[in-house]
Amino acid sequence: MSDTPIRIATRGSPLALAQAEEVATRLRAAHGLPDAMTEILVLQTSGDRIQDRALSEAGGKGLFTKEIEEALLDGRADVAVHSAKDMSTVLPDGLVLTAFLEREDVRDVFLSRVAGSIADLPHGAVVGTASLRRQALVRRARPDLKVVTFRGNVQTRLRKLEAGDVHATLLALAGLKRLGNAHEATAIIPLEDFPPAIGQGAIAVETRARDARINPLVAALDHPPTATALACERAFLAILDGSCRTPIAGHAVVEGDRLRFRGLVLSVDGAEEFETIRDGALEDATAIGLDAGKDIIARAGPDFLAALRAAT
Repeated sequence: MSDTPIRIATRGSPLALAQAEEVATRLRAAHGLPDAMTEILVLQTSGDRIQDRALSEAGGKGLFTKEIEEALLDGRADVAVHSAKDMSTVLPDGLVLTAFLEREDVRDVFLSRVAGSIADLPHGAVVGTASLRRQALVRRARPDLKVVTFRGNVQTRLRKLEAGDVHATLLALAGLKRLGNAHEATAIIPLEDFPPAIGQGAIAVETRARDARINPLVAALDHPPTATALACERAFLAILDGSCRTPIAGHAVVEGDRLRFRGLVLSVDGAEEFETIRDGALEDATAIGLDAGKDIIARAGPDFLAALRAAT
């Protein structure tokens, strides 16, 4: 094996760094490598720089991956670590998702200093979240609440909450757990009420498609049930042309040799929704996701998603 260190590219937020360190630790453990054989390369992405407006206004999902993927393509990095929910469904030519680490808890959490749940918030309370999915789900549950765009990493949003900028916010439980901050959650929201974003809770590891040295090392980290679930979810997202511009939720669960999937698309105001539920064999994961997306399109009508994208 080459003695050249494996260069791992990541964003610089505490959560992104924790995820990159987890990948580095697993790589060293899986292959008996010394600490010096992994290096973390921190890059600032467009999504990190843009803090004054919603990502849907600035270009969508690729804003958190573009600069990192460029580092892979030009050889500055060997491995890229992402939150799977940030990944576009179409990767740049020459790049592949080589591994998904075992998925964490996919649920969202409610955080507030004035109420124990969304239902308990006072009339007209302000809820901050940058996610169109979460915004639509909050409006579905409580049309009276004021929902505002709330950008920043986990620590920034917690500080804004403490400062009283908003009455409540929502975060992924997986991220809080990885940061050791799960205790910050006021309440964990049931999946029935808040289905997750596509890929939520999973770490994706991206490499160059033809990298004969790195790919076998990274492939050893793959968790097949997570990869299968994500194949279904990402197929669902792809056929709906999903991005940060559309409130889409989806969750696939592997149970033995079967896969269950629930997908949901909402209007921005949460007043209209289309849900689909599918079940099938593991080897049909991608087909299940595609079929679920086609079902949504057939029932919603050809203009529904176009109207959503125009509204955001």
